[in-house]
Amino acid sequence: MRLLSRVLPVLVGLGLASCAGVDVNTNYDPAAVQRINQFHTYAWLTHPQQTKDTRINNDITNSQVTGAVDQDLQARGYQKVDASANPDFLIGWQGAIDKRLSADTVDNYWGYPWDPFWGSYYGPSQTYVREYDVGTLILDVVDAKEKKLVWRGTAQSDIGESPSAQTKSGKIEKGVNKMLKDFPPEPKEKK
Repeated sequence: MRLLSRVLPVLVGLGLASCAGVDVNTNYDPAAVQRINQFHTYAWLTHPQQTKDTRINNDITNSQVTGAVDQDLQARGYQKVDASANPDFLIGWQGAIDKRLSADTVDNYWGYPWDPFWGSYYGPSQTYVREYDVGTLILDVVDAKEKKLVWRGTAQSDIGESPSAQTKSGKIEKGVNKMLKDFPPEPKEKK
């Protein structure tokens, strides 16, 4: 019973962490909002091989990212064309996987996180460290005529210790959809 009271909070914490969603941020050039709102056609930039990490740079991941972006953009009326057909904008992606550490301190008596006020009363505490991977996906929108970055979306998510293709694919699609909700950006009202 005592072991269960020690391990249960850690397992619950790990379970909740693995269910964590996708964190998304977007940024854009405010001076380009009018041009962005006039975009109708797009083409893909060639994918840069900035890292030798085969978890990112492979045909399957490329297909998942481009497929999710194409599906979202085309559902909203954008038309994919060849790069030689003078598209309104170019879109590209890049990714990274970084290792992170998470530390949880748990009271040995009650199994709750350590508290400096009550910790010494209930006895010693124990710290559990977990290493996990965080995936980052970046989408860039470049004005094709001016060759200038006008919009960027970034999605980050815990992809676990050994992500399966189905889990990774679902997170890629979720990240793409959350990022592209903010594309095109809404013009800010002047005060």
